[in-house]
Amino acid sequence: MSAAETAPAREGPSTRRLWLLETAVLAIVGVVLAVATVNDLGRAVDINHRIGADLNTWRHYTHHDYVNISTDEKTLGEDSGRDLLCGNTSPGAPGSQTQICLTIDGPVVKGQRTVYGGWYLPPYHRDEPAYRYGCFGSGGRGRCPR
Repeated sequence: MSAAETAPAREGPSTRRLWLLETAVLAIVGVVLAVATVNDLGRAVDINHRIGADLNTWRHYTHHDYVNISTDEKTLGEDSGRDLLCGNTSPGAPGSQTQICLTIDGPVVKGQRTVYGGWYLPPYHRDEPAYRYGCFGSGGRGRCPR
């Protein structure tokens, strides 16, 4: 082996530029991941705060201190900020009694949100328009079968 083959390779200007480019790309990826993480955590905290307020609202509105209350964001639109909460009107296993479903919207004020309406469901039925009855308020308008 000659001395030229065992000597360490010297860095040229193109190697330094490549290193700077790679470092910049990694820094940008790191910033994007940090922003996405903070955004996701903020959204999760907001949703948890809203769900707690929704449960308080349901209990206040129905005067029942039940624990098994279903919450649903999808029925009224995930990005709408409106939630649907359903729970029994009398004690019993979830769904084994007539249920009242409330549409809840708006900001959290004093630990609660605004009830805009809802409907009732007979025992042992899923929340589908065919089973809804007794719609009330603007939140129930157009959501019950005619």
